[in-house]
Amino acid sequence: MRTAFIYTDRYADYDYGPDHPLKVLRLKLTYELIRAYDLLSLPSMRMVETREATEEDLSLFHSRDYLDVLKRASHGSPVADAFMYGLGPGDNPIFEGLWEWSLLATGASIQGAKMVAEKEADIAFNIAGGLHHAFEDRASGFCYVNDPVIIMLWLLDRGKRVAYIDIDAHHGDGVQRAFYQTNGVMTISLHESGSFLFPGSGFEYEMGEGDGVGFSINIPLHPFTGDETYLWTFEEVVLPLIRGFKPEVMVTQLGVDTFYTDPLAHLCLTTNGYTRVIEKLKDLSIPWVALGGGGYEVANVARAWTLAWAIMNEVDLNDELPPSFEGIGRQLGFRRNTLRDSPLSIPEGKRQEARMEAEKVVNYIKKSLFSEICSL
Repeated sequence: MRTAFIYTDRYADYDYGPDHPLKVLRLKLTYELIRAYDLLSLPSMRMVETREATEEDLSLFHSRDYLDVLKRASHGSPVADAFMYGLGPGDNPIFEGLWEWSLLATGASIQGAKMVAEKEADIAFNIAGGLHHAFEDRASGFCYVNDPVIIMLWLLDRGKRVAYIDIDAHHGDGVQRAFYQTNGVMTISLHESGSFLFPGSGFEYEMGEGDGVGFSINIPLHPFTGDETYLWTFEEVVLPLIRGFKPEVMVTQLGVDTFYTDPLAHLCLTTNGYTRVIEKLKDLSIPWVALGGGGYEVANVARAWTLAWAIMNEVDLNDELPPSFEGIGRQLGFRRNTLRDSPLSIPEGKRQEARMEAEKVVNYIKKSLFSEICSL
């Protein structure tokens, strides 16, 4: 496999604020752990310095008025009409460098998409991407620019058939809305049910409109869904739909807020279930643009994305953390002693309830979609 890791130290120049759940430093932490495991000098991989996207790139999806507000907000001072565009205190704060941060995060995703589309890499990984909540003219859910939508529009313009798989704990609502009426992209989102979690959408009956009917797939999961049920759901729904759709490019959002210690969600995955999903994605052998996503316990993010990068490169890592990582890891807030989690015991009643709810969703999707999609 030829792989590309797209990164820049410039990410560390930006900060949502000391009290904001999204810590940009998690990107630096992930990079340092990957480097400590010597995964950036493999003979089959390329280390690629992030380049900024252009305003024209962002306008593939976002309105000019909205982009103008983002530019004005980038000075870090209040903007008169910012609230109309989802900016302000709370989820989507105004901070210095907001525009430049968005250009970098999106630019790395565009670089990855180009490398995969032009066969320079089989897999490209942008850990700064996956900002799936942003809408055409509004920030939402910590996301200002929707880089998954932008790169998929770019791929569609080049005649590519694209599948999008989102394993973040939160429903990828911005991505879904962008492609809800098209059959050129199949979007699949596994997430905690909107009955319990932001953004309150992504129910199994949301299946698309017009030409897009049947090409929007949502798998809402109950709190306390653990590795076993999550993996079963993935195997029962995602794998057969992807094989039936036969995409030429696969874009994934690999959020880590599904883990049991994440402070913003209620699923119960561990590194064990997460890595099995990554392995199954790789086994599909589809040209792959991998993006980051959510994750609000920074050690989870670093461990999970390091393991994901190792799987993409077919490397098996020791569970013992490299000694060279100890100092920088503690400096950046890493408080774990091992790379992988121990198996998690979920109370039986909670486990059974989550499994029953997952089975209902899986059965609904199979009855509604499988005969059409899996026969394509």
